Amino acid sequence: MRRIRYKSGSIQSIIMLSFSLLSLAIMFVTVGVMYVKFADASQDSIIESNHKVMDQTIDSVEKYLVNMRQVSDAAYYDVIKENDILKQSDSIHDGMSLLYESNKEYLRSIALYNQYGSLIAAEPVVSQKEDPNVTKQDWFIEAMERMENIHFSTPHVQNLFDDGSMRYHLVISSSRAVELTSGSESQMGVLLVDMDYSSVSRLLERINTSGKGQYYYLCDANGNIIYHPHQIQFDGDVSENSESAAKSQNSIYDDYLNGVHRKIMVDTISYTGWKLVCVMPYSIFTNKMADVKQFVFVIMIIMAMTLVWINRVISIRISKPIMKLDDSVKRYENGNEADIYVGGSSEIRHLGYSIRNSYKQNNELMKKIVWEQNERRKSELDVLQSQINPHFLYNTLDSITWMIEGGKNEEASFMITQLAKLFRISLSKGHTIITVRDELLHAKSYMNIQKVRYKNKFEVSFEVDEEIMDYCAVKLVLQPILENALNYGIRELDDFGEIVVSGQKVGEDIIMTVSDNGMGIPEDEIPLLLTNTDRVHKKGSGVGLVNVNNRIKILFGERYGLHIASELDEGTVVTIKIPAIVYSEENRLQFEEHHIV
Repeated sequence: MRRIRYKSGSIQSIIMLSFSLLSLAIMFVTVGVMYVKFADASQDSIIESNHKVMDQTIDSVEKYLVNMRQVSDAAYYDVIKENDILKQSDSIHDGMSLLYESNKEYLRSIALYNQYGSLIAAEPVVSQKEDPNVTKQDWFIEAMERMENIHFSTPHVQNLFDDGSMRYHLVISSSRAVELTSGSESQMGVLLVDMDYSSVSRLLERINTSGKGQYYYLCDANGNIIYHPHQIQFDGDVSENSESAAKSQNSIYDDYLNGVHRKIMVDTISYTGWKLVCVMPYSIFTNKMADVKQFVFVIMIIMAMTLVWINRVISIRISKPIMKLDDSVKRYENGNEADIYVGGSSEIRHLGYSIRNSYKQNNELMKKIVWEQNERRKSELDVLQSQINPHFLYNTLDSITWMIEGGKNEEASFMITQLAKLFRISLSKGHTIITVRDELLHAKSYMNIQKVRYKNKFEVSFEVDEEIMDYCAVKLVLQPILENALNYGIRELDDFGEIVVSGQKVGEDIIMTVSDNGMGIPEDEIPLLLTNTDRVHKKGSGVGLVNVNNRIKILFGERYGLHIASELDEGTVVTIKIPAIVYSEENRLQFEEHHIV
């Protein structure tokens, strides 16, 4: 089986390239959409996971703050409001001591101050540092200015009491304004509850152990840092956009810090207005997508290999019938006898049938052209034979001799003159195209000779318009028709014969007719006169009307030629139709060079 190879610019390579480019475009779009979907899903997964961590952390911090609030509420409502600071100071100390002992795992101290900053009671019992200037501290000021709320501070060093260990503790203070009963009078005071900061820091440290670049920090409503995993580095190059996080109206937004693109998640802790912030550098999303990229790359390779194979199969299936058809056409063009391929889809089969029929028609046309060329040669040969028909020449010369011997010198001279004209026009310098005038002169000379031979048994008249005399005509067209009229129509008549030659211009054509009142032609023989070249001519020159008809058609086309109409005992009319072309040397050369062999 012949193997079809790829060729540059071939339909197979074009289909393969087109399908491949289209497939690659679709593949890249599909893979791009997949990658975006995976990236979005991965980012959503990370955000959802961190959101859950934040929810759990907020729950834990809120529990921590609720404990602080509960300690503060118990100290105020169960201890301070139920006892007089002057008469029942021991009861206040006992109540605060009980609260401290119950919550000491996360409680650092409980202290009660009057409105002037004087210490009324504290647990555990330790000495207060000298001149701590309580009324100037933030927790005291906030409590006295906004008495209706409990206020939470940012982490700070506990600087009120000296426990003798020389240790400094980080605490988160909650302060509130309280009403103190002193005998029959009441005054305002401040209840301070210091919670151990390490409880909060441990809670947030547990969620800052991922090591993936993301971290969580805690700030108050003003953006002051409560906890930050990198807080120790804040004095150096590290900073934080905590104020933006505290004031942000969106729970998730994009942020840039030192040129690093980050995704920020913010959630609020109840009671305090504190903000838990999750910072996610975009690098964690890209790192997460590394595996997805690898997976997508493998899919792309597999898809590309599959598409190339599918495209090759499709391109071969589509182009193979076309290439087979092309090969069969090339073999035919190279002269090989090859049947045109018909196969493939309906369109290609139709194309194959069309080419096959076209070549078949071309072959038939070539055969017809060869036949026409042969007919031209035969027609020319017949014309030459008619020009020197020895039988006609012998009879004419014999008649001339008889006239001279009979002393009819004038008649003999007339015969010789007409014979000379006849041969002069028959030769016509070898030209095939002559004027209508010359063709009529030839016909008149021929009929003058025949009238002498037939002893004026017939009469011939020429009724041709002067308008067409200088138009082109084919040489020796009228003579065979007139000869046919004499031999087959007039000769057998008992009465006087009449032949009329007429001619006129009709539209763009010249119509000439030769009519006689002879015996007529049987109806079944009329078609044979113009088609059957094998008929045996019993009389006349033998040129035959068929050759005249063929010569006209070869020269001027199928719509021109002879037409015969006849009725027995009535006569025959032969019509000659040729195009109306003015005779000129240029027109003569054009027809003789391009149409005559």
